[in-house]
Amino acid sequence: MAPMSVRRDETDEKNTAPHRAGFACFVGRPNAGKSTLTNALVGQKVAITSNRPQTTRHTVRGIVHRPDAQLILVDTPGLHKPRTLLGERLNDVVRTTWAEVDVIGFCLPADQKLGPGDRFIAKELAGIRKTPKVAIITKTDLVDSKTLAEQLIAIDQLGKELGFEWAEIVPVSAVGNKQVQLVADLLIPLLPESPPLYPEGDLTDEPEQVMVAELIREAALEGVRDELPHSIAVVVEEMIPREDRPADRPLLDIHANVYIERPSQKGIIIGPKGSRLKEVGMKSRKHIEALLGTPVFLDLHVKVAKDWQRDPKQLRRLGF
Repeated sequence: MAPMSVRRDETDEKNTAPHRAGFACFVGRPNAGKSTLTNALVGQKVAITSNRPQTTRHTVRGIVHRPDAQLILVDTPGLHKPRTLLGERLNDVVRTTWAEVDVIGFCLPADQKLGPGDRFIAKELAGIRKTPKVAIITKTDLVDSKTLAEQLIAIDQLGKELGFEWAEIVPVSAVGNKQVQLVADLLIPLLPESPPLYPEGDLTDEPEQVMVAELIREAALEGVRDELPHSIAVVVEEMIPREDRPADRPLLDIHANVYIERPSQKGIIIGPKGSRLKEVGMKSRKHIEALLGTPVFLDLHVKVAKDWQRDPKQLRRLGF
């Protein structure tokens, strides 16, 4: 039954409405817009997005904080007919996730007719009886209203064919920021009553800055592993979108410090005429852009943190 019918009388019970918290996951074919929607809802980039399908290798949680609710988004790899062992493992991850969440959002792109891949997933969903399912039509900015209407009818029909009813069907454009918050409004009533499960301010289990620092450290270690195996730490000081950029050409400024233990190691990392540091910047920037799905300006500085590996205060500051 659609959650609209169980909404409380908002005026009477505004103050007594219970706090809800729980897990939702977005499923769909690879590249159906799941990660982009997760990022739009959380308001900060947490899942890896890319035009190449199958970039999300593991569950990434994004958290939407509201005064009356906390929606924890679990982003799974796209479910697909597996051709490899990794593919099978990824599908197992998806099914395990589905069994553990409170609500499932099935993402279907508006610009592609329902195909065998969508039916394959919908059939799997039909087998999960208890969990409410919301159909989310993504990428609506790419189609006209007639195409969208046809897609809505086709998706409603698909549920009927497989013997279940969608709790909601909602069109959305994460890129155009249309109806994104409505998705959260519709998912939240389907969550159980519960106090918040994560501290306010948490956006994901694995902060992006940590992942970015790791990529820089990896690139910095390449080629100097023998000389400085453990004496490199990287701290990302800030990641901020460059202002005044057109929407279709964003640029993310990343300022990071590479810490070493002794002044004598500085030359090793920087290399003759700065050549090695430049190489580190180019290599890590490529990986960071693939991870974040956005062009990056990377500003790297090498600093000495004397004997940081033996100094608890410095270790804490460097995130160990």
